[in-house]
Amino acid sequence: MAIDAASYEKLGAFYLGRARDAEGRALDEPLLYDSQDLLTHALCVGMTGSGKTGLCLSLLEEAAIDGVPALVIDPKGDLGNLLLTFPNLAPEDFAPWIDPDRAAREGATPEALASKEAETWKNGLAKWGQDGARIARLKEAAEFAIYTPGSEAGLSVSVLATLAAPPPEVLEEGDLLRDRIATLASSLLGLVGIAADPVKSREHILLSSILDANWRAGKDLDLATLVGAVQKPPFERIGVLELESFYPAKERFELAMAINALLASPSFAAWLQGDPLDVDKLLYSKTGKPRIAIFSIAHLGDAERMFFVSLLLSQTLSWMRTRPGTSSLRAILYMDEIFGYFPPVAEPPSKKPLLTLLKQARAFGVGLVLATQNPIDLDYRGLANIGTWFLGRLQTDRDKQRILDGLEGAAAGSGFDRARFDTLLSALEKRVFLLHDVHEPAPVVFETRWAMSYLRGPLTRSEIKKLTAARVGGESVTPAKSASAAKVTGDVATVAPVLPTEVTQVFLPLRAKPEGVTYEPALYGDAVVRFSDAKRGIESSEEVQLLAPLGDTPPLVDFYAGEKLDLGVADLERTATAGARFASLPSEATKAKSYSAWEKDLADCLYRTISIDLWKSPTLGEASKPGESERDFRIRLGDFARERRDQEKAKLREKYGAQAARLQERVARATEKREREAQQASQQKLQAGLSIGSAILGALFGRKKLSVSTLGRASTAMRGAGRAIAESKDVARADENLEQLQADLAVLNQQCETDLAGIDLRFDPQTEALEKVELKPKKSDVEIRFLALAWVPFRDGEKAW
Repeated sequence: MAIDAASYEKLGAFYLGRARDAEGRALDEPLLYDSQDLLTHALCVGMTGSGKTGLCLSLLEEAAIDGVPALVIDPKGDLGNLLLTFPNLAPEDFAPWIDPDRAAREGATPEALASKEAETWKNGLAKWGQDGARIARLKEAAEFAIYTPGSEAGLSVSVLATLAAPPPEVLEEGDLLRDRIATLASSLLGLVGIAADPVKSREHILLSSILDANWRAGKDLDLATLVGAVQKPPFERIGVLELESFYPAKERFELAMAINALLASPSFAAWLQGDPLDVDKLLYSKTGKPRIAIFSIAHLGDAERMFFVSLLLSQTLSWMRTRPGTSSLRAILYMDEIFGYFPPVAEPPSKKPLLTLLKQARAFGVGLVLATQNPIDLDYRGLANIGTWFLGRLQTDRDKQRILDGLEGAAAGSGFDRARFDTLLSALEKRVFLLHDVHEPAPVVFETRWAMSYLRGPLTRSEIKKLTAARVGGESVTPAKSASAAKVTGDVATVAPVLPTEVTQVFLPLRAKPEGVTYEPALYGDAVVRFSDAKRGIESSEEVQLLAPLGDTPPLVDFYAGEKLDLGVADLERTATAGARFASLPSEATKAKSYSAWEKDLADCLYRTISIDLWKSPTLGEASKPGESERDFRIRLGDFARERRDQEKAKLREKYGAQAARLQERVARATEKREREAQQASQQKLQAGLSIGSAILGALFGRKKLSVSTLGRASTAMRGAGRAIAESKDVARADENLEQLQADLAVLNQQCETDLAGIDLRFDPQTEALEKVELKPKKSDVEIRFLALAWVPFRDGEKAW
């Protein structure tokens, strides 16, 4: 029986497949996985051919539809299939991705095989209640991108930013900072071929000390400056020993040469260009649209893979700690093959950040999904933090026993039935998985749904290049000319004019060679403008630096035509560059009283022109924060909407769960009374009564919907039992009571469905028309802190500062 879309398009529920009963028969209800359950992370295990990739891609598809972004680590190169989505399901869409070797093996032309694949995908989706419209919805809901670190086949990733000082939230967290430093030092040394022990290795201790000293001082690093820092570290002692005793300069030079050789290598050039390894920018586009960022690393060697994965995990940790806490799923980190990155004994650079994420990510709304076909090489002590296990066909009995060990350890004495799980695992078929979710009362065997993405297998580098050609290369930006780049006019002098001591004069710092520089007079003002809105809970301020040229005729100063600067008072110089010339200065600018009047003019100008533009969501009533971009606000709206939705769902769980439990208890008591009257045991009748209550609870928790067929089966069971004891009036009354309870449950189910349908907060933050709210200051909220005569350097009519 086909599944209709209305049965699986639920709030915060991921449609993963169809459950099977104890006899292995497929049920007619979809299996829905609550997105909140992913906050306790998930592990997917299955041998080659088990359907593991299809299941995990389906999960990522559901996340994208729900507006949840993801970082996807792809060691095998087949997760780029997420970009092969064809709403029209036409043969010409499939044709460019057909494997000609496969067509030859099947004795068909590539065109014929494309038609066959298109028909297969169309029919496969239809059997699962899906179609091209849902594929179009998937493509619209999120942006999909393939990054190829260390290669230009896909989008390039620059690792230079990973040596920048981490945010204050990380610097203030001692353990987190030490872990990040240790991971980065181990990764860098591994890349140059040094297997370093963090405790014993001089190289590791030196690099860690350099990173720590610079980051705590707020200084960023890159590989080039790191080479210099290795030769001349910013400290003279390490521990209690002199630096030269601990690590002599001659030996430090060898380490510097090794890092420099890496930096100078042509093959490493691709690591130094492209999008920065900035998790926020990777998870969301410039407009705030969620992104599924796929990192294809199949082309890298083992050391390079470990280097990149460790850096990405560390960056994710740092980004995560800058986010506010949430009880809803904010983002997913998925790794397709964890083998070698989380071993039971060894300590590769990737293990510590992975373990930290497993322990802490839940509080920040980040869910980890880890997949492997090699369960024997996993640290199951760390996996005790995982709440969801997707278990498919396994290669060997040893693998199965290892999985059972992990499940038993994660159960922590909660009555784990090892024999039952052993039986269930042994009976699994292709594309059939055992779902063990700690948030659900019992494990479920289910068949995975048909993936919307075309699963054609690993992509070649040329195919990745074809998919990402539109973005590779980036955009060129031509800087705009400054508004203050006016030509030098009027008479010039070789010395600055003599001014009274009451007039302060400053010089904009020269950013070019001093030859041929002429200074033009202007007014420099530094002010702070405060904004307050008690209704919206806003208390903010903005610092403003304004530069306004001095004219030759009244009015001498027009602050409205001034240029905003990014130069504070401390950045200005108090002396001119040697050999510069000076344009003529209006006489009014030599009088102290003129500056008092100009100060009032500047305050009036800022009062009339400075304001804060806020964005407001008409649907949610939420407003952006001062300085928050439209992109970031739309991202926050998505988080807020999911949190509100989950809160409403929790209220309904509490409301209807309690009512269903009371009705279930009454069903049990009524059934027991009928049994006493009939003087016979009727375990099947008790189960029939209980199944009705279970069905309503299943609907509440997003697992199954209470269908007419379910109620019908329960009703048939009850009527059959009643006919067997029809002679008894007491039993007849018991039957009537049970039928009334059944009717009450049906009414309760309808009320639940109606209320669930009313929680429709799945608006699209990307497309909602936001309202713009302007917040202006009061006159008293404008404070002029500094106003002075400013000399602005020019050369040949162009600014030189």
